[in-house]
Amino acid sequence: MSQLKNFFATRWGIVAVGAFIGAFAPLLQKWGNPGNMGICVACFERDIAGAIGIHRAAVVQYMRPEIVGFVLGSLIAAYIFKEFRPRTGSAPIVRFVLGAFAMIGALVFLGCPWRALLRFAGGDGNAIFGLLGLIFGIWIGTRFFKSGYNLGRADKTYTSVGWLLPLIMIGFFILMLIFPPIQGETKNGILFYSAKGPGSMHAPLIVSLLVGLAIGFLAQRSRFCTMGSFRDLILFRQIHLFSGLLAFAVVAFLANLMLGQFHPGFVNQPVAHTVGLWNFGGMVLAGLAFALAGGCPGRQLFMAGEGDGDAAIFVLGMIVGAGFSHNLGLVSSPKGVGPYGVVAVIIGLLVCLFIGFTMRKK
Repeated sequence: MSQLKNFFATRWGIVAVGAFIGAFAPLLQKWGNPGNMGICVACFERDIAGAIGIHRAAVVQYMRPEIVGFVLGSLIAAYIFKEFRPRTGSAPIVRFVLGAFAMIGALVFLGCPWRALLRFAGGDGNAIFGLLGLIFGIWIGTRFFKSGYNLGRADKTYTSVGWLLPLIMIGFFILMLIFPPIQGETKNGILFYSAKGPGSMHAPLIVSLLVGLAIGFLAQRSRFCTMGSFRDLILFRQIHLFSGLLAFAVVAFLANLMLGQFHPGFVNQPVAHTVGLWNFGGMVLAGLAFALAGGCPGRQLFMAGEGDGDAAIFVLGMIVGAGFSHNLGLVSSPKGVGPYGVVAVIIGLLVCLFIGFTMRKK
């Protein structure tokens, strides 16, 4: 057990985890998930928001088992390796707001950092603008880190606090078992499901759950994080986390080639638009929000699984932010940016800058 623990702390350990995610994300697409969306934390949380009725966009409603697996896989790893540490109290309301605006930015681009890499690995040239925006947003965040930005210390708390988000995820999964999707139906019991569009496209439930559990377990052990990869590279010139991200992208590209899923170009890409400026701008907002919150959306799920109540608040902020995005016309579509998406990105950037400037210790 100790050898396994030490392996994931090594360069080869993080590379192996990145390669695992990079291999199984295209496979999930092959098995039924949407195009260039084998795994997208933001999109999948948006689908969950739709499944429970927070928004009523009929084409993006599904209770994604991968998200449940991420949290529970991390929880299992944390307990096995005695790293389940319930904690909270580090500016939770700020984290909720950052989560909401991170989701808004991601849905203007149409994807989280993982999907940006998967879109690029699938040949979508529009992802280049999103990745550049993500890096720029994280770079802005590092300027705040250097000037003393800090959300304060989280304190040890009751075990039940650390269990709340995992229990919510278990509850979501049970609801899905009680009210499964029915072919051609948009609702079963209390859950909404897409009859067409990305929400109707999904890998088999058990496959999605098992892959999610495995990724949650491995990512908790290795501290895999997109935002952390770029942050460490920019601030400290450290490539440990970045090597895992590079393995993710390379293996995803090779997997797409082998599976016949690599289609280079800018137009007619799945669930994507060609407005380069706001592909960039949306991910600037998302990257800055991830940096200020201390982790990308995947990492927030993994931290929540190991007992971090503040990360759980960020996750809930993203789910609520998905509702705002669809209900208020902020989200993009293959036709372009939503009617109020640009305004929302600008407001989000102003809010993030306000948080960054006012929460500095020097």
